[in-house]
Amino acid sequence: MKNDSRDPNAASRRKFIGQAAAIGAAGLGAGGWMGEALAQGGATDLAPYQRAKINWKQVEGESISIAVIPASYFDNLLGLLPQFEALTGIKVRAEKVPPGQIRQKAMLDLSSKTGTYATHAADPMYYPLYVANKWVEPLDKYLNDATLTDPAWFNYNDILKAWREADSVDGKPYGIPYDGEVTVQVYRKDLYDAKGLKPAETYDQLLSNAKALNDPNNRMYGLALRGFAGAGQNMYIYPSLFRGFGGDWMHNKTVTVNSPEAVKALDWYVNALAQYAPPAVRNWNWPDIADAFSQGTVACYIDAHSSAAVITNPEKSKVVGKVAYARWPKGPSGKRVTSIWNWGFPINAALSEKQKKATWLFIAWAASAETQARTSWKFDGPAKRSGLNRLSLWKAPEFANAMKGAGENFIPAALESLEQDTDVEWRPRVPQWPAVGETMATAIQAALVGQKKPKEALDEAQARIAQIMKA
Repeated sequence: MKNDSRDPNAASRRKFIGQAAAIGAAGLGAGGWMGEALAQGGATDLAPYQRAKINWKQVEGESISIAVIPASYFDNLLGLLPQFEALTGIKVRAEKVPPGQIRQKAMLDLSSKTGTYATHAADPMYYPLYVANKWVEPLDKYLNDATLTDPAWFNYNDILKAWREADSVDGKPYGIPYDGEVTVQVYRKDLYDAKGLKPAETYDQLLSNAKALNDPNNRMYGLALRGFAGAGQNMYIYPSLFRGFGGDWMHNKTVTVNSPEAVKALDWYVNALAQYAPPAVRNWNWPDIADAFSQGTVACYIDAHSSAAVITNPEKSKVVGKVAYARWPKGPSGKRVTSIWNWGFPINAALSEKQKKATWLFIAWAASAETQARTSWKFDGPAKRSGLNRLSLWKAPEFANAMKGAGENFIPAALESLEQDTDVEWRPRVPQWPAVGETMATAIQAALVGQKKPKEALDEAQARIAQIMKA
């Protein structure tokens, strides 16, 4: 999830961390070294890993440090670290860093070449910046090295294509996806059935459904979308709308954010929230929306599939058994465009050669089908991950059984979206993304709260982004 450290609703968000167990939504939490991570019971057999035709102990005795965000899907992985250490003889220290800080800490470490983190949970939008500065290693040489990777065992091509592409630059992989999400339509099936509504196929139908169910006098709102300012907040929603309206970020190799399609998309976003969403939604992050939905005050929202962890928690949610999912609707261009978000692992280029090998072995272990299963349906705890990185695992009956409580059409909607609706150019993939994303987020927020008209906000953003791109 793309949380922002400036979110004033952080306290509200934190209460969901524990709820993000059943399926695996992201959250915030305190940082700290986790060398004491406990082994999970159950699947401690190393034989599935030892079938790979590589020497897992080739750099035995090395130590590496990693940084991840405090989320249940990474907690599951950290719980298995003793198994990795037994397999390889490599020691791993893990630090939990909130999402709003991990990008900055990683950039400081990479740019200073201190090599503090051998790898970290990396934002796919940051790879162009990392690669332009040669801060991370190209990973094809590790994938193609028979002493480090057994291609038949690791099966890189089984990892979801959209996430592989998101972690690549110019066709070369720089990160290996560990966990990810896709954006889907989440709706109250009971309310839709009562009115004879169907999940939206188009943006117009989404508004039509919202209008049919919107009843603010009885605390029912027809639609909610993230509105809070941030590169991963309102800029999580707006890019999909923009691409759905046929927008293209690059015009003659220039980042362009004030095209006619851009203005139409922002107009739509502003009007949809103004007409059918809770008034406070302009400052809401995903947990706030999931909270409102789980309390029965929102009929539909569009967000990451992993938010199902919140809305299907029987201890907190009033809508368990009433939830269904569908793909993001088509825009006027005919496109369905969703986020291709994932947390992937790169290799810090400042490491020694032995440390790079140790880091690759960690990445190969974490991203392998066996570890993905051990952190999902094979996991002893209640947190069964829904962000698995492999197509074969998404189609596994064990995964379907683990996700059966998520709601109607959960896996089909998410998997069809992952395979058909993703767009690697969902956001402008340029090294200047951190500044570009924040500039766009500020402009969108100004329009959402009525401070500026959409075209005015986007024209001003265009002027600032032009300066950023020249710098």
